[in-house]
Amino acid sequence: MAIDSVRTHLKQWDKDKDIMEFETSSATVELAANRLGVEPGRIAKTLSFKQNDSALLIVTAGDARTDNQKFKTQFGFKAKMLSQDEVLKFTGHAVGGVCPFGLKQDLPIYLDISLKRFKTVFPACGSSNSAIELTYEELAKIIGTPQWIDICKGWNERN
Repeated sequence: MAIDSVRTHLKQWDKDKDIMEFETSSATVELAANRLGVEPGRIAKTLSFKQNDSALLIVTAGDARTDNQKFKTQFGFKAKMLSQDEVLKFTGHAVGGVCPFGLKQDLPIYLDISLKRFKTVFPACGSSNSAIELTYEELAKIIGTPQWIDICKGWNERN
């Protein structure tokens, strides 16, 4: 079960006991925000994109949208989301529970600057009814200090 791989991963930072599991779905930004009683931007959604024969993950604020031009400038190719089957194949997590923890295989992970405006954010934990509250600094440390990028729009007036 994907949540078990996340628990194992988070145990290294003594965060495994901080995983919240819900009786109802938190599979979308809206459902998670309602369940947690927070604004949608604080839901840290993990987006999965094709990169050649593999994938890359980008964690963004829940209210941010991918800007295709910024993505292409950053990575040098057009943004193409993975299919549900590909997401499961590369991450080990089903859509609705995708997170940057306990991955099936090593993948490049990036954090979008849209997350930095919040003291804490809530990424999923491998299932469609789980989350954990982390500061963006904790999130970066647990992921392995990934690169911060700016590929989103819609979350502030400048975009």
